[in-house]
Amino acid sequence: ELVGVEGIGRACALRLLAAFELGRRYVTCNRESATHRVRSPEDVAGLLIPEMRCLDREHFKAVLLDTKNGIKGIVTVAVGSLNAALVHPREIFKAAVAASAAGIIMVHNHPTGNPEPSNEDADLTIRFARCGELMGIDLVDHIIIGGNSFVSMRERDIIPR
Repeated sequence: ELVGVEGIGRACALRLLAAFELGRRYVTCNRESATHRVRSPEDVAGLLIPEMRCLDREHFKAVLLDTKNGIKGIVTVAVGSLNAALVHPREIFKAAVAASAAGIIMVHNHPTGNPEPSNEDADLTIRFARCGELMGIDLVDHIIIGGNSFVSMRERDIIPR
């Protein structure tokens, strides 16, 4: 697409793409150290919106937390289609157990730009909260990112307390 812009040749387009990729990698690699402790859904959204707002397919991530809500890691659990990502509790909790996480925050994007949760999102959240309860790993929140906005399922009282 860049080559189609007047004045931008193949070499210039490749340099621009490389610069964008370096920026994306910088944000991704430094996000855990940028926020040491999660205090609110805004903290998580601020970390992940830059990476997830422009994705063309649903990506499902797990933010792994220690006992004081410090970020132990962020892992991509599933990549789906335009409107769905098949994710199973075992994928999320496998990463949480491997990292000795005390809690997790599930995050996924809606490529349409609308962060409003679907009925399937609510059902999935409740199911994962129950699984976490059984395993002793707290589902702290499930955040849906759409464009530059987000919805916290905890703030909507969808996650059982």
